[in-house]
Amino acid sequence: MPYLPARTRRRRATLTSIAGSLLIVATLTPLPAHAAGADGLAYVANNTDDSVSVIDTATGTVTTTIPVGNAPSGIAVDQAGTRAYTANTNDASVSVIDTSTHTVAATVAVGHAPAGIAVDPAGTRVYVATFNDDAVSVIDATTNTVTATVPVGDTPVSVAVDPAGTRVYVATFNDDAVSVIDTTTNTVTATIPVGDAPFGLAVNPAGSRVYTANVGDDSVSVIDTTTNTVTATIAVGDAPRDIAIDPAGSRAYTADFGGDSVSVIDTATGTVTATIAVGDAPYGIAVSPDATQVYTTTTNDGGTTVIDTATGAVTATVTVGTAPQGVAFGPAAVAASADIAVGLTASPFLSIPAYIRYTMTATNNGPATAGATTLTATLPPGVVAHSLSSGCTAAGAKVTCTYGSINSGAGAAKTFRVWVSLLSLGTVTTTATRTTSTPADPNAANDDAVKRCLVITALLATC
Repeated sequence: MPYLPARTRRRRATLTSIAGSLLIVATLTPLPAHAAGADGLAYVANNTDDSVSVIDTATGTVTTTIPVGNAPSGIAVDQAGTRAYTANTNDASVSVIDTSTHTVAATVAVGHAPAGIAVDPAGTRVYVATFNDDAVSVIDATTNTVTATVPVGDTPVSVAVDPAGTRVYVATFNDDAVSVIDTTTNTVTATIPVGDAPFGLAVNPAGSRVYTANVGDDSVSVIDTTTNTVTATIAVGDAPRDIAIDPAGSRAYTADFGGDSVSVIDTATGTVTATIAVGDAPYGIAVSPDATQVYTTTTNDGGTTVIDTATGAVTATVTVGTAPQGVAFGPAAVAASADIAVGLTASPFLSIPAYIRYTMTATNNGPATAGATTLTATLPPGVVAHSLSSGCTAAGAKVTCTYGSINSGAGAAKTFRVWVSLLSLGTVTTTATRTTSTPADPNAANDDAVKRCLVITALLATC
């Protein structure tokens, strides 16, 4: 999305001249790469530095700076968190960033003056608004090639994909409209009039509403996606440049470029409930996946303002590159888990005296390596086990076994014995249960195993 002054009007010449002025070149020294992909990270496109700053959202610090193409503006991260994409306005390209190494894995030539960029939910297509071409370039994310160019309205600057991946919405700055693209046919199926000079836009999580930030008349247009009509217009701060929706769809946030503020909208009532002062010339805006933070880039002071969504307070200002514009979060970090499946077998030995040997198994179905794991076997009342494996203890009618680290896909077994003479005649039941394990076990259905044996005499049993 090209740089704009505080009270810009709708002129393609303005967009082109300003984009052309952003040709400052800086020499950057990359910092060590984050090793865990995009989880827990935010990415900021620094327009005049030709770089992306990577922010660790837990610490609020820049951990990596990645050189990209000329004048990056829009930025997007796929839902898997494996790739980030920048729209590089001055060299008509998209930089594809591998988030595991934080290096540029590919550069894709697109239309003239790319600005807004979005990835579909499947991560298979990338859509780029090219404002000098009045078009959207469609990139195949597997081959990193442009597979289609879709003509849209006058001066497209922002783009968003609905949650189903079936529609792409494009804000067309010079004709006060939103173009709707059918992703199956790559054709425009509707053109929706909105407010004056729409610049940013976002789709709510339900896909039922599209919100446009109209920089020319200080408003947000709310579009019903079923009827493709504007159902409400909300007055916000001065020159709203971008808009973001929280994961619940209950709040919208606008970056008010001319007012050095963020407007908070209650989407149920369509009213502004708070105005938060931020840095100089807020430009891009995004909500964290856990909805606890809002990040807005402040173009004129090289910062990113961090807002606590619970209190509406500014909690930090992160210094990034020069003239930061687009900002995007990686996906929510997925908590590690290890599914421990409990197994129990029994083998009678008809020696004198006779005994049953039980084998209690912990199998790790993954995905993570299991750390401390404990299984407990509950024996018939009054029965005490003997000949226990290392790591097992007996207390009354219970046997508790502790297992060491178990890799995903592997298992570990412990054994113990019970004298047949101590068992009552008839069917006896022993139950093995997972009592503790780390990390969290996501599947309780396989946390128990039961084994029944038939005791015929004090010297004879079958299992």
